[in-house]
Amino acid sequence: MRDELLNESLFFGLDHARSAFAEWRQDCNTARPRSSLGYQTPAAFAGTLTATGSDDSLDEGSAPPPVARPAPYGVTEIAEALIPAG
Repeated sequence: MRDELLNESLFFGLDHARSAFAEWRQDCNTARPRSSLGYQTPAAFAGTLTATGSDDSLDEGSAPPPVARPAPYGVTEIAEALIPAG
């Protein structure tokens, strides 16, 4: 983003910057394939996830299962102890 948009553009105001970013994001997500996604665009890859990842066992309106693994034992206790300590 920095090389392709920010370093190459002169913005004349916040509205101009927002519209330029929106155009760049649209192009990036719909026209540029990624090798990490099997040479598909992010939009096409998301469409395949939606099409193949539907689970009939989920109730209407329920969230899908988490993708990340749970934190190792003891990590949450340490974080909770640090929060009150500031």
